[in-house]
Amino acid sequence: METGFLALPEPLAPFARYVPCRWSGDELHVSGQVAAREGEFPLRGRVGAELTLEQGRAAARQCALNVLAALQRELNDLARIRALVKVTVFVATGPDFLEHHLVADGASEAFIEALGDVGEHARSAVGVARLPMDSPVEIEATALVG
Repeated sequence: METGFLALPEPLAPFARYVPCRWSGDELHVSGQVAAREGEFPLRGRVGAELTLEQGRAAARQCALNVLAALQRELNDLARIRALVKVTVFVATGPDFLEHHLVADGASEAFIEALGDVGEHARSAVGVARLPMDSPVEIEATALVG
């Protein structure tokens, strides 16, 4: 799958009991997407402990690509997105890591690269102790669809 200049991976199958996307009116909510590609985790662990900031940014970018892949599967055309409204980035970190916002930029840059101005979004970056399957990053998003 390609969008803009980005090649999208195949959407991830759910790893547990949830749906990848859920509609609420004209908003499409995407479940948390971890930093896996084709079911494999090229990076595992905590940013600022086992992983560097740059590796965290790469993991966030992979999560963003997985969000876009889920949206593409649900919508069949990313051009239907009027706005990427809100993105929440969860970052598994070591105890002294304070640059969650810079990890999250790896995702934000991918969204803007793929969607242009439509990809500009409100965002939260949250540090957590661990994430499912030891993914360094997990991202959920809400898109306004027309």
